[in-house]
Amino acid sequence: MNTAAPTPDPELNAVLHELVTSAQAILGDRFIAAYLQGSFTVGDWDAHSDVDFLIAIAHDVPEGDLLALQAMHARIYHRDSAWAQHLEGSYFPRELLKRGDAAHTPLLFLNNTSDKLIRSGHDNTLVVRWVVREYGIPLAGPAPSALIDPVSADDLCQEVSATMRTWAREIFATTYRIDNRWAQPYAVLSYCRMLHTLQTGRIGSKPAGAEWARGALESRWAGLIQCAWEDRPHPSVKVRQPADPADVEETLAFIRYALTLSSHEGAS
Repeated sequence: MNTAAPTPDPELNAVLHELVTSAQAILGDRFIAAYLQGSFTVGDWDAHSDVDFLIAIAHDVPEGDLLALQAMHARIYHRDSAWAQHLEGSYFPRELLKRGDAAHTPLLFLNNTSDKLIRSGHDNTLVVRWVVREYGIPLAGPAPSALIDPVSADDLCQEVSATMRTWAREIFATTYRIDNRWAQPYAVLSYCRMLHTLQTGRIGSKPAGAEWARGALESRWAGLIQCAWEDRPHPSVKVRQPADPADVEETLAFIRYALTLSSHEGAS
């Protein structure tokens, strides 16, 4: 475990320390590195943020170690700390982590608010590789640039543009529902952030994406974006509350608008 405090929050640092040292003890020589990534590294974390981590391993986890990892995550989840219930991350075999994986191979993944690892391609993206390589905070092991190849701006933007279209299809088909007070503003802010990436070729923070969008996009969207930002706190409560139907309809219209911009390679 690297000795420098990875965050300004001692309680969170204690949770991360237990995560990393426990994973090291279970995996032994198969453990390569651990990184903090996501909002804690790009500059928009707060008390309601996910704690995004990535653990690099030599190869996929054998069954015996998987059982031990499952028990470890269940134990950490029940710590007396809200941070412990908001860990989210994946175990990446080294060869998969090094460069993009067009097959999006499912990885061992811990979802936010869950205490159990599942198989998911959630983190097996160029976006995650770019964020970890450029901004990842080492919790143990070498700098992320030693394990991850550079991701070009063109490749990053192609993936983000494809994600915008794929997610939109799910939203319009209601297989991904945005009719609660967490998902509706989350969709607005995410599309702002993705448009910002198409403009800059980089992954920025949610505040940076929202601020850029309020100034760069048509003025009719400024109120929707501002309300989405103000409605971020207390996601675990708001996910159980219905969104205003008018806000949902305006969000769907905003997504259509964002897709139009993305088809012209971003907004200027």
